[in-house]
Amino acid sequence: MTDELIINAEACYQQAEEKAEQYFQTLYNEVVKKSYAKALMEDIHSWKHNHIRHHSILSLFSNREKRASSKGYQSYLQWLDHTGKLDNYLDRSISYLYMRDLGKSLNSPETQASISRTVHSWKKSILVNGENQNDLLGMAGLYRKAQEEGIELTMIWLIGKLKTVSENIPEGMDAEHAQRKLIKIIAGVLMHVLEEMDDKLSFEERSKKLDEAIRLGYCYGLTYPFIDDLLDAKLLSDEETKWYTNLIRTTLTTGTVPKLGVWAGKNEPLIRFIHQELGAAFEYIKAHQRPESLTLFFEQSYVFFQSQEVDRQRDLSHSAYTNEDLYVPVILKSSSSRLIARSVLDAHQDEGFSDRTFYYGIYNQLADDFADMFDDMKDGAVTPYTYYMKYNGVRNDLINPFEMYWTVIYYLIHKVFQSDKKTCEVILDRAINGLKRFKEKMGIKKYNEVMEMFATDHSMFNRLIQKMVRKADDVDFFDKLLRDHIITTLRNERKEQEEFLNTIDEFRNEINSILPIAHNKDVAVSNQSIIEAANYSLEGDGKRLRSIMAWVMGVQGFDLNKESILPLLKSLEYLHTASLIFDDLPSQDNSDTRRGRPTLHHVYDIAVAEITGLFLTQRAIEEQASLGSYEPQTVLKLIHYSAQMTGIMCQGQAMDLGSKGKKLSIDQLNHMSMYKTGLAFEASLIMPAILAEASETEIQALKKYAHHAGIAFQIKDDLLDVEGDVNLLGKPTGQDTGNNNSTFVSILGKDGAKREMWEHFCLATEALQEIPRNIPFLKHLLNYIVNRDH
Repeated sequence: MTDELIINAEACYQQAEEKAEQYFQTLYNEVVKKSYAKALMEDIHSWKHNHIRHHSILSLFSNREKRASSKGYQSYLQWLDHTGKLDNYLDRSISYLYMRDLGKSLNSPETQASISRTVHSWKKSILVNGENQNDLLGMAGLYRKAQEEGIELTMIWLIGKLKTVSENIPEGMDAEHAQRKLIKIIAGVLMHVLEEMDDKLSFEERSKKLDEAIRLGYCYGLTYPFIDDLLDAKLLSDEETKWYTNLIRTTLTTGTVPKLGVWAGKNEPLIRFIHQELGAAFEYIKAHQRPESLTLFFEQSYVFFQSQEVDRQRDLSHSAYTNEDLYVPVILKSSSSRLIARSVLDAHQDEGFSDRTFYYGIYNQLADDFADMFDDMKDGAVTPYTYYMKYNGVRNDLINPFEMYWTVIYYLIHKVFQSDKKTCEVILDRAINGLKRFKEKMGIKKYNEVMEMFATDHSMFNRLIQKMVRKADDVDFFDKLLRDHIITTLRNERKEQEEFLNTIDEFRNEINSILPIAHNKDVAVSNQSIIEAANYSLEGDGKRLRSIMAWVMGVQGFDLNKESILPLLKSLEYLHTASLIFDDLPSQDNSDTRRGRPTLHHVYDIAVAEITGLFLTQRAIEEQASLGSYEPQTVLKLIHYSAQMTGIMCQGQAMDLGSKGKKLSIDQLNHMSMYKTGLAFEASLIMPAILAEASETEIQALKKYAHHAGIAFQIKDDLLDVEGDVNLLGKPTGQDTGNNNSTFVSILGKDGAKREMWEHFCLATEALQEIPRNIPFLKHLLNYIVNRDH
């Protein structure tokens, strides 16, 4: 049965196309008349007084300092504040976002007041985070901000979703680019909500609106990586592309997501994931639309999708496209994408919003196409720039897209925004900044070649523009700095994450190879079941997290000799394995499986298991005593510390056993978790530090990190016990409930436990700043702890 159509797709696209054609014709007429040149030259001559200055020797030194500072995100923002430029920098940046994303007119007193408030808020946030050396875009920074707004669970949900999306971006697509665009869309939707939000709302109502905005932004943002980018990347076969686009078109015209059914293409796993994720996102957006505005939402969405399809289907080898063919889809897709960002919220439109947004879109798209023209040419994509580059020599009728770009700027300043001075200032700032960035990216020689290719017929205008590119200052924007910072951060994070996982795999294999205990030939007893039992337990598929931590901390952190600390690594694994043997006994947790295999007391018996645990504890001490590359007093100090920690962990296990059937407080639970788990983490960091004779200050910082990382680890264990996958965990779930244990989940519930885990994640992240060495492994260890599935 075919679902009933809820929009007339052909009619709504035709109507939008006619409006775009009218706008294009208006712009075309202005290009022909060359109206832009004279008007913009007058604007620029007025504008330049704020941007071109005679430099003293001191100011030249200051500019050199600025360029050096711009290499770092926080340092550059601090430099702007130090030189008194931060307020103007934020003002033009936020003013631009208000025009682009919110469709606002800058000549409105209400808009100016709102911009001033936003500047003050952003400045405060930037300076506070700068003083604390926090990265607001890191997971800890985002969670701290979410705490202030009462949307911690929303942020936990979003971080999980972003991780899932990243993991499912197929090879051949840019994962960092996809994540950045998704984050950008969420931020854009949030801006709409914050701008419309009534100051009189209660904290709970505000939190609810922010929660919905983030979820709606994510749901809309998903369309970029999984529709636009996926289809642009041409990863699907022709048949798959046809099926997929028909599925999307049916969804938008009927308001119902079709069942996927049988998918015969090679990308079936990817498509099934996308169908599930996009389907849920679509239903969430749909549920948040008023019935009377639902049709408009679907019409705008269809226009956006269809204009992208028209754009995608064009072939650069086709030499007969008209100017209208080139520009009308650009006008449609660039404007409708912004209109949807507001309509997903079902927000009321202010006067002129739709028109301003419609006219503004092509300005951004032409700027983006200019910056990406060589990548687009390489990919064979048709844009006004690539098409002009290919056919200008044989097609005299083609509009110079650079000339169209300046015509759009003229039209926005003088026709749409009625020659408003603030609007003129911000748009010219942005235009010159775009050319400066392009020049820096391409180099002077390539830049000059491009400018010669796209030079307008007005030589004085061309010279004036290039003079501004060379000499104008204070035209940079926060969103561009943020964009570069996000991309750099995401790429570094991905690289460091890969190194982290490779380190774990490499070190785990090496540690596994040194753990087996050889049979003692001096012992006359033929049955050496204790050694066999010990090796059985050691052979299990353990994470080896504690010994890996010690290895990384020792070798990468303190430059200790790799071979010299092997006895320490073995001792940590022997102690940990011994503790697991005792944990699994019927008198304690009564576990049947461990590391995917039967527990030791099931393979042998309880007596052998108990003796094996004691045997491994003694072997650990023997290994520590064999650290012959270090001073005897240092080794003695390490053994003393190890014995002390082992004793305290035994007390923690005793507390755990004594708590069965009792409802513990969070303080008691934290205390017990520190004893059970945190101290093992601490030992893995402190014992290499002892061998390296680290300072007491550094040791205390490492203890602080380990304290919170250990508790976060324990909370994640508690969560996995109720929602984990048995096959991944290698042990049954629900053991804590069966044993009547108090856990973070039983005391706080799942949501409360997640909040507590992220609180300790943040505290551990903040503790890293106190450690006087940069060890990326420790940061990614925290990410692993809270995101692991086993």
